[in-house]
Amino acid sequence: MNKTIGFIGSGKMAEAIIGGLVKSEITQASAIYASAKTEETVTKMRTKFGINTTTNNVEVAEHANIIILAVKPDLHASVVEEIADRVKSDALIVTIAAGITLSFLEQAFGKGIKAVRVMPNTPSLVGEGMSVICANDRVEEEELKAVIRLFESFGKAEVLPEKLMDAVPAVSGSSPAYVYMFIEALADGAVKQGIGRKQAYTLAAQAVLGAAKMVLETGNHPGELKDNVCTPGGATIEAVAALEKNGLRAAVLAAMDACTEKSKALKDS
Repeated sequence: MNKTIGFIGSGKMAEAIIGGLVKSEITQASAIYASAKTEETVTKMRTKFGINTTTNNVEVAEHANIIILAVKPDLHASVVEEIADRVKSDALIVTIAAGITLSFLEQAFGKGIKAVRVMPNTPSLVGEGMSVICANDRVEEEELKAVIRLFESFGKAEVLPEKLMDAVPAVSGSSPAYVYMFIEALADGAVKQGIGRKQAYTLAAQAVLGAAKMVLETGNHPGELKDNVCTPGGATIEAVAALEKNGLRAAVLAAMDACTEKSKALKDS
């Protein structure tokens, strides 16, 4: 990719995305800029990834063709005010924060900008990210393809209309946390039966990884894949019945509703 990519903010998500970009080699580390508040973070990012780093947000804005705002939602307004007059005229402005809308970016910059909203997740760091993208009308088709390619370099990317973006954190942005809890619970169950902790985590995590790949690569309905594991009168159907009895689906749906409501509240705050 023949573009300079700038990150304003170097938190966990920025680190995950930068790690994915560097590992995929879609762009050179020398074409990536990142800013952070502290010299400690700047040094860590430069040492870990070999990228350009600075404590000056404006420096990032002046260099980048694609500017990724990787700061908390409540910091967007102040960051935009700081860099608005220094960005390239044709720069793509990308936010990865929950609740920050395209119209917010347009109004904050106070001029016609090419605005993109992306919801990535932390598995980007291991090349298995899931990112959802929407863009305003000023973003041309080829520019949107460049953003998609950027985020597909460390996982998968889908384009959705902005009206659906509030629902995305619950299903892909925040959901790795739910999966980690599930893996931990599986491992606890294995330890309870006498399997060592380290092996329990490996068994559980690989089973979850394999199950996810079965959904993605076979194209079969998850219910069909589940049925294929459940032999009549067998142990698996007993486990499935216990999960249903104890409200697994209801608990997941409730968690997703709570996540979505919080995402909407962030947008409205």
